[in-house]
Amino acid sequence: MSGLDIAALPVLAAGTFFLLIGSIGLLRLPDFYSRCHATGKSDTLGVMLLVLGLLLVEGLTLNAAKLLLILTFVGLTNPTATHALARAAFQVGLKPWFRRDRSGDSAATKEED
Repeated sequence: MSGLDIAALPVLAAGTFFLLIGSIGLLRLPDFYSRCHATGKSDTLGVMLLVLGLLLVEGLTLNAAKLLLILTFVGLTNPTATHALARAAFQVGLKPWFRRDRSGDSAATKEED
C-alpha cells in the first residue's frame, strides 16, 4: 500500500460514517424538515469525502479529473436540491413539527406568552 492509499482510508471511513449518520437521521427524526436537514448536510459531506478518498486512491489520472468533476457537481447540487425540496414543502403548507409538553401546549406557543 502506498502513502496515498493509507491516507485515503480515514477519509473513506469518515465518508461512510457521515452517510450512516444521515441514514439514521432519516429514520429517526420526526418531520420532513428535520429529515431534510439531516440528510442534506451529512449526505453531501459523506459523498464528498468518499469521492475525495477515491481521488486519493486513484492518483493523478484522467479518472481523477472525472472524480473532481463529480465532487464539484455533488457540492453544488445536493445543497441546492435540499433547499428546493424544503422550500417547496413550506410553500405547499407542510407545517414543521413542534415538541409538546405535558400540558398539551406546543413549545412555540409557550415562548410567545
